[in-house]
Amino acid sequence: MFSKTCEYALRALIYITQQTKDGGRIGIKDIAAGIDSPEYFIAKILQDLSRKGFVQSAKGPTGGFYLDNISLNRSLAEIVKEMDGDKIFSGCALGLKECSETHPCPVHNEFKHIRNNLQNMLNDMKIGDFVDQLDAQEAFLKR
Repeated sequence: MFSKTCEYALRALIYITQQTKDGGRIGIKDIAAGIDSPEYFIAKILQDLSRKGFVQSAKGPTGGFYLDNISLNRSLAEIVKEMDGDKIFSGCALGLKECSETHPCPVHNEFKHIRNNLQNMLNDMKIGDFVDQLDAQEAFLKR
């Protein structure tokens, strides 16, 4: 559903949140291992997210990545839009350029409900919302 880049970005941000909840920071190697992603790929993604203010980083011996309160309250929808654009929330299920209410594709009327539900769900979910589930092992980022 999401691009690999978007999937890794979401997983990384959630993982960083869990691992730094007590005020620490976490490095690229640990993030890559924790979410089962290629280190080089996640480094590029996090560099981009850091530049755009979705994650914070610090250099030095106690450096690494962490999220501030503003980042913790960002919705998953914001991350998806930043990484993949908003086509998933507004595009045609069949990829048609001219699909609309007045010129619908064969699945338009059914898909618009799914699309709207997905957007509402991702808007309601904040990056910081998953720590308790992960800590209680009710949800997982890696298997």
